[in-house]
Amino acid sequence: MSALVRPSILVVEDEALVALDLEYTLEEIGWTVTGSMGAVGDALAWLGGPDAPPCAALLDVNLGGETVFPVAEALKARGVPFAFATGYADMVARSPFAGSPTLTKPVDREALKSVLDGLLQR
Repeated sequence: MSALVRPSILVVEDEALVALDLEYTLEEIGWTVTGSMGAVGDALAWLGGPDAPPCAALLDVNLGGETVFPVAEALKARGVPFAFATGYADMVARSPFAGSPTLTKPVDREALKSVLDGLLQR
């Protein structure tokens, strides 16, 4: 019997309850949360650390008044696909990441699954 390999994901979300809800939902739909960060600096440090990069990432745009775009840039440089989960979709549309998959909070489970499945196919 072979073990089911679950794709790994990094969650960058500064609201603890939202992060916990996303992590729970991600686990339910078959993902393994390998990192969960609430600040840009923490996420960048984690990405620069010894852990293998995740298969994908889910990013909130506004982290305590700071945008997550430096993390998106670091993920892009590493070839890690990502999606935004945010209440600030207009900020994504005006950013260098316009056109990136963007989910509106509160995140719908089926939409999340669909977007993440699409990221894996990239």
